[in-house]
Amino acid sequence: MNRLLVVCVGNICRSPLAERLLRDLLPPTYTVDSAGIGALLGKPADDVMSEVAAENGVSLEGHVAQQFTTALAEVYDLILPMEPGHRREIIRMVPHFSGRVMLFDRWVGGTGIVDPYQKPKPFHESTFKEVYAAAAAWAQKLK
Repeated sequence: MNRLLVVCVGNICRSPLAERLLRDLLPPTYTVDSAGIGALLGKPADDVMSEVAAENGVSLEGHVAQQFTTALAEVYDLILPMEPGHRREIIRMVPHFSGRVMLFDRWVGGTGIVDPYQKPKPFHESTFKEVYAAAAAWAQKLK
């Protein structure tokens, strides 16, 4: 399982952060991308999340939001949604992938990571910590 896709709603806050963290934490033999089930197509990463990420040594520079589709799903071995509702939607769209869809925070609680979009910076900082913990746990399991 070396091709991973992280999924949130807009693909501008949580999933781009998770994508970049996993790329940093996993060996270069892994391919990690992100998408949104309601993507803000073509948009860069959220300004506040980009600021919080940069303060923690992670660049979201160059990120461009893309839409989750059935065709996109076919390319990946493992799909990691941020919330249980995202997981249900992905399985509805691609039912034969149900065994490949696991919550991003599966190893650190498995209840989902709440969307920080349009919330205050401290909420983004808290989200960063949650996403980092989940990414580190996945990296440990996958190595």
